[in-house]
Amino acid sequence: MSEETVVMSLPAPEQASVVPPRAQRSGGGAVLLLALLALGVAAFALWRTWELQRASEGSVDPQALAARIEMLSHTVEQLRGNADTLRTRMDDTAKVDKSEREELLGLGERARLLEDAVANLADKRLSARDTLALDEAELLLLVGGERYAVFHDPGAAVGAYRAADGALAQVEDAAFSTVRQSISAEIEAFQGVAAADTARLAAKLTQLRAQLAQLPVQQQLAPAAAAEPDSRLWRVLGAFVQVHHANDAQTELARRDVGLARELITLDVRQAEAALLARNDMLYHATLASARAQLAAFDAAAAPVVAVREALDALDKSVLAPPTPELTGTALKELRNLRATHALRAGAATRSAAPKVEETPK
Repeated sequence: MSEETVVMSLPAPEQASVVPPRAQRSGGGAVLLLALLALGVAAFALWRTWELQRASEGSVDPQALAARIEMLSHTVEQLRGNADTLRTRMDDTAKVDKSEREELLGLGERARLLEDAVANLADKRLSARDTLALDEAELLLLVGGERYAVFHDPGAAVGAYRAADGALAQVEDAAFSTVRQSISAEIEAFQGVAAADTARLAAKLTQLRAQLAQLPVQQQLAPAAAAEPDSRLWRVLGAFVQVHHANDAQTELARRDVGLARELITLDVRQAEAALLARNDMLYHATLASARAQLAAFDAAAAPVVAVREALDALDKSVLAPPTPELTGTALKELRNLRATHALRAGAATRSAAPKVEETPK
C-alpha cells in the first residue's frame, strides 16, 4: 500500500520534463531550508531536554521528593482531620452556648422574680418603718405644742420639734417633705419668742431670799405708850376694848410682829419660784406684789430694803408666758391630713386589687 502511494505521488516523466529548471531549483531550496529548520528545532529540543534532565538529575532527588510529597500528603490529611475535629468541637460549643444561653435566660427570669419579691418585702418593711416614724413624729409634735401651751417653754418645744423633724427624715415618701418645711417654720417662730430665762430668774429669787434675813426693823414699830386716861371709867373700859386706826389687817399684823412679816415675804418668794418653774405668769406677778406689800413692816429708807424692792421690781418686769406664735400646730395638722389622705389611697388600692367573686346563677 505504501508503494502505491509513493508511485502515485511521483510525477509522471512527461510532466517533469515540462517544469522549468528555475522553478525546480527554487522548490528544492525551500524544502532544504525547511528541513534545516526542522533539524535545528529538533536539535534545540533535544538539547533543552538534556539540559532539563541534567538539571533535574543534579539538583533534586526523586526519593526525597517522593518522601516530601508523601509527608505533605500526610500533613494535609492531619490538617483535614484537625479541621474535622475543630468543626465537631465548634458544633459542640455552639450547642453548649445555646444551652447556656437558655440557662441564662432562665436565671434572668428567676432573678427578676426574686427582685420583685424583694421589692415587695422592701415595700412592706418600708411601709412599716414609715408608719412608726410618722407615729413618732406626730407624737413629738403634739408633745412640743402641749409643752408650750402648758409651760410656755419655747426651748422644750423647739427640742421636740427638732426630734420630730429627725423622725420625718427617715420616711422614704417624699410627700412628707412639706411637713418638714412647716416644722422648720415653726421652729423659727418659737426661737423668735422672747421668753424669760427661768434659770437666771430662779437664781435671782434665791439670792433675794438670802437678803430677807438682813432687812432692818423700823424704829417706830414699838407701840407708843398710851396716855393714862383721866377717867376711872375709861381705864376700866380700856381693859376690854381697844381701838386701832389700821385699814389693812395683814399690814397691822406685820407691824406688830416683824418676824411674821419676814416669814410671809419668804413664803411669797418661794411661791414665786414655784410659779416660775410652772411658768404661771399670773401667780408669779401676784406673789411678787404680795412680797412688795410685806416690805411695809421694815424701814423703807434702809439700803437693804431698797435693794430688795428694786430686785422685786426687776423680777416683776419678766414675762413668763409670751403670746403663742401663729404657726403653732400647723405642721401637726398638715401631717395628720397627709396621713389620712395616704390611708384613703391605700384602702382604695387594696379594694381595687382584691379579686372579685362572681355569683353563680341559681
